[in-house]
Amino acid sequence: MREVDVMGVRVEMPSNQPIVLLREITGERYLPIWIGAVEATAIAFAQQGVIPPRPLTHDLLKDVLEATGNELTEVRITDVKDGVFYATLVFESGAEVSARPSDSIALALRTGTKILCAESVLDEAGLAVPVEQEDEVEKFREFLDQVTPEDFEAPTEQ
Repeated sequence: MREVDVMGVRVEMPSNQPIVLLREITGERYLPIWIGAVEATAIAFAQQGVIPPRPLTHDLLKDVLEATGNELTEVRITDVKDGVFYATLVFESGAEVSARPSDSIALALRTGTKILCAESVLDEAGLAVPVEQEDEVEKFREFLDQVTPEDFEAPTEQ
């Protein structure tokens, strides 16, 4: 397993589908995972430190974990099959729960939990970005710094 950082979320064009971009800490691979708009908003909120007036689902789960004293110790992205990613939440008690990566990432950001990715997932779905392409990555980071959760809301029909 390799530890990864959450680089941020963006909308992939022309499909208008949100993705979360992960980057291995000790390597040059990036892992894009297509996610839903609600999950993209939850991840963006967590990265930007936005506290909603009432807890969202991921905030609620964090509060439940704190209230019960069952700490989330790590999030593992374990597999990818036919373009679908799989994750596991690992708790201090030893319990492991299957979860979607997008929900797992949103919870990990709220709890400060490390995110690990299976080497086989990075081998299959990761994208190596050579040093000379770091300028493009920097442009993406600048985009992430300016994106807001509202950018992921579906347009209303008029």
